Amino acid sequence: MDGAAAAVSLVSRERLAEQCYFLTHDGVKLAYRYWRGTGDRAIVLIHRGHEHSGRMTHLIDELDLPDASFFAWDARAHGLSEGEQGATTTMATFVQDLDEFIRHICGEFQIPFQNIALIAQSVGAVIAAAWLHDYGPPVRCAVLAAPAFRVKLYVPFARLGVGIWHKLIGDFYVKSYVKGKALTHDPERIASYHSDPLINLRISARVLLDLYKISGRIVADAAAIRVPIQILLSGSDWVIRNTPPRQFFQGIGTDKKEIRTFPGFFHDTLGEKDRHLPIAAARAFLERQFALPASRQSLRNADRAGFTKTEYDSLSRPLSPLSLKRLTFALTRGFLHSIGRLSNGIRLGCDTGFDSGSSLDYVYRNRPSGLTPLGTLIDWFYLNSPGWAGIRVRKQLIEELIGRALNHVHRSGAPVRIIDVAAGHGRYVLDAIVHSGIKPDYVLLRDFDPRNVAAGKGLLAQSGFAGNFEQGDAFHCASLLALQPTPTVGIISGLFELFPENDGVCESLKGLAGVIAPGGYLVYTGQPWHPQIEFIARTLSSHRDGKPWVMRRRTQEELDELVRLAGFRKIEQRIDPNGLFTVTLAERA
Repeated sequence: MDGAAAAVSLVSRERLAEQCYFLTHDGVKLAYRYWRGTGDRAIVLIHRGHEHSGRMTHLIDELDLPDASFFAWDARAHGLSEGEQGATTTMATFVQDLDEFIRHICGEFQIPFQNIALIAQSVGAVIAAAWLHDYGPPVRCAVLAAPAFRVKLYVPFARLGVGIWHKLIGDFYVKSYVKGKALTHDPERIASYHSDPLINLRISARVLLDLYKISGRIVADAAAIRVPIQILLSGSDWVIRNTPPRQFFQGIGTDKKEIRTFPGFFHDTLGEKDRHLPIAAARAFLERQFALPASRQSLRNADRAGFTKTEYDSLSRPLSPLSLKRLTFALTRGFLHSIGRLSNGIRLGCDTGFDSGSSLDYVYRNRPSGLTPLGTLIDWFYLNSPGWAGIRVRKQLIEELIGRALNHVHRSGAPVRIIDVAAGHGRYVLDAIVHSGIKPDYVLLRDFDPRNVAAGKGLLAQSGFAGNFEQGDAFHCASLLALQPTPTVGIISGLFELFPENDGVCESLKGLAGVIAPGGYLVYTGQPWHPQIEFIARTLSSHRDGKPWVMRRRTQEELDELVRLAGFRKIEQRIDPNGLFTVTLAERA
């Protein structure tokens, strides 16, 4: 070994871990280990399910990257971290924790997103992939080892049984009976797996079921991820199936990707007896990606070319006259416009558009009603469809982030003046103000539809808040620039999802950026995914001249870029557990 190589190894061996903690948005204290490097890049390690950060500390030496700082967390309810898996915890909770963890790293240690790479294993790799998809972060790259997109359950119908039992009695815990010898050939790793007091072999049934759900969504929509990714698979994996990771790899929306399979390896790919092989591959991949410029092609014109545009064009074209799917959708439309009109919600959607402010206000109220008991029953099913259930969760999330924006402005001493450029009836804005406990100086609500303005004026008058509800075009930049008094909190909810083109979106954002002073805030929503997007396009009508309600999805990365180009800095984000709707808070830079 020459002197330079010896020095590198010595530095790596002498690095000591600092035990640190940070608080999540809901006050849970999560633990993490930190190893200081000599350079300005960082690698975040995300452990397997059941395990903790200590199980990955061997990678600090074995990767032999002395210039990189390393961070390894204990996920919620794992290792030294607080929290629980059941109750309100879903896979989306872990994904949000990861987002907050990395934002904490960026702020606390002054490391930019583009200088961060991820190395994640098994369930941790699913969390990492979901974060890349749902939050669109501009990190440098990610290494996913044995991603658990589908866990092997050896008991027949085990997943179905867990799902039924969970419906009947609520959440419960499932114990893993996987032995250490099924994870690795390394005798020391096997022994430590069984003697480690911090390993928790139980998993919440809710989290287990959610793991399957989120995995299916991420694999199906992998094209939304443009971060360079390396996938490392074990050839003799007893824990997961390798077909979904390969499908995921094929779909990833970048050519900076690679996949490697290591014959004979068990599930603990980076903890196997011959782990120097995948670790060397990971090191080489990291070095290649950090040597490249930290930039990606802009998504400003994703409305003109790209996979969401292709999807939108496909949904806009009629199906073949001989298509069974076309017949099915035609029968569904016939039902909605006949028997379905017994439901008050469906009748309102048919008359005003299913995406109208009136329809959304009805969904927010969530009180099934109709003509005859049959109509009320149909209305119950209608209101509890995945999309409308997600809309109500979105309302809760937007109320939370509006409240945080109001608190930020209030604490700064600036006047609290609110503008919502497409408020519908404005119910969610007024509810958010009430829940925040902060009385605004002025509330200006606008909407293009005079019916919404008329209904919203009544709600605003009942609230007692000072302000006005007026008709206005959210995409007219000049009218936004002329707003008086100038707002300190802007809101755009449920609007951009309805319009496929980016030009109007950019005009709207330009107007808000011009009228909101630096230090003000913007709350905006997105829809990166929807399981019923074709059903909606083929059966439901829009408020725009009764045309089919065809949506072009914007990935979160695309939406965040448009907001950033206008002059806002993303601060935090929320997403519903099913991944349909996002709500984001940004500051005027």
